[in-house]
Amino acid sequence: MDSTLAQKAVSFALSGKWDEALKINLQIVSITPNDLDALNCLARCYSELGNVNKAISTTQAVLKIDPGNPIAQKCLQKWKSVTHRNGQIKEMTTAESFLEESGKTRIVSLLNPGKSSIFANLDSGDEVTLAAFAHKVSVTDNDGKYIGRLPDDIAARIRRLLKKGVKYQVLIKSVDSRNVSVFIRETENKTGLASFATEKIDYVAFTPPELVHRDAPEMGIVEEIVE
Repeated sequence: MDSTLAQKAVSFALSGKWDEALKINLQIVSITPNDLDALNCLARCYSELGNVNKAISTTQAVLKIDPGNPIAQKCLQKWKSVTHRNGQIKEMTTAESFLEESGKTRIVSLLNPGKSSIFANLDSGDEVTLAAFAHKVSVTDNDGKYIGRLPDDIAARIRRLLKKGVKYQVLIKSVDSRNVSVFIRETENKTGLASFATEKIDYVAFTPPELVHRDAPEMGIVEEIVE
């Protein structure tokens, strides 16, 4: 593969310039027909441009070369579940996937994001995986490729709860060339502990203005009352 062409294709895809990305990926596969990365990206381009049939046939071509390719398997399943409405492709994914519930869900922006080439194959709604380590929790795709990691405070709590048997579903919420956010939902929890802190109000001490400008004798009276 021409690495320069591949980088251009990824850059166009992450910028949402699907026509340009399509042209570059077609150029790549004309040179190296069995380039799986380019074929997967080509299928994604067809999907984004509304040609689901070409997306499916391109993905099937990937699976003929590599039957276990996780990206192609995921995309084929997803694209076979789309419907046509007024000439537009509408995915059968759901807004309910991102319904928030206090203490049980959280949208998290990942730190130390991985390679942009991996981001090009991520969509909102894609399910990804938590990988817990001694001092961090990473998020990986279904092929085990690193996407990013959770912030330390959330990671510390998630690690403890995972050890207690709490289970989570993690979905891609949004993705661009530099940032990925995920939606984490608690799916099983018998501990009685909340997975995420609920919103709390910070109370600020307030001194009434009439007490601020009192003379010393009056302050003494106030102090006696307080005591």
